[in-house]
Amino acid sequence: MATAHAARRRSAVLGDLLPGSLARDAALVVGAAVFVGVAAQVSVPLPGTPVPVSGQPFAVLLAGAALGGGRAALGMVIYLLAGMAGMPWFVDGASGTGAPSLGYVAGFVVAAAVVGRLAERGGDRTPARTVGTMLVGTALMYAAGVPYLMASLHVGFGRALELGVTPFLAGDGLKVLLAAGLLPAAWKLVGSERGRSA
Repeated sequence: MATAHAARRRSAVLGDLLPGSLARDAALVVGAAVFVGVAAQVSVPLPGTPVPVSGQPFAVLLAGAALGGGRAALGMVIYLLAGMAGMPWFVDGASGTGAPSLGYVAGFVVAAAVVGRLAERGGDRTPARTVGTMLVGTALMYAAGVPYLMASLHVGFGRALELGVTPFLAGDGLKVLLAAGLLPAAWKLVGSERGRSA
């Protein structure tokens, strides 16, 4: 009984299921940064807004849920700092601090940390809980992105919402639903594999 409880505690998030400790964690952290950098290159410009649709937010949410709060946040810090230092892996291969969407990138750190902490508490085990977890993470990205958009474009709050939130709500809703299908399914698969090997 104690062994089963310890195994459950160690497997707080999907990343904990991989063998190893320090080397695994380092690989997961760097891998999360690279994953978001690659996802950023999948972007589609939208008319009327300087913020494109990209794969970044979805990658951040998945990284947070899979890695847990600490590792995911560290991965996003690496992603942010490397991009600001000149690594061309922001949206469309951009780097530096000039993009109006940089506020969202800063929000990735907080969103990944919070989504990861929620996942550590089982927030990615059922579709309903995953929806809640992903909505919180998405809201945190918007909370960081909109003020930066206001400052960088010199627009008011309402206009920033029109440019940086409204065009993305439908797509973000789809990403949340996709995560709500993927993450609980991954946990079920892991459970069935464990049951088979037991």
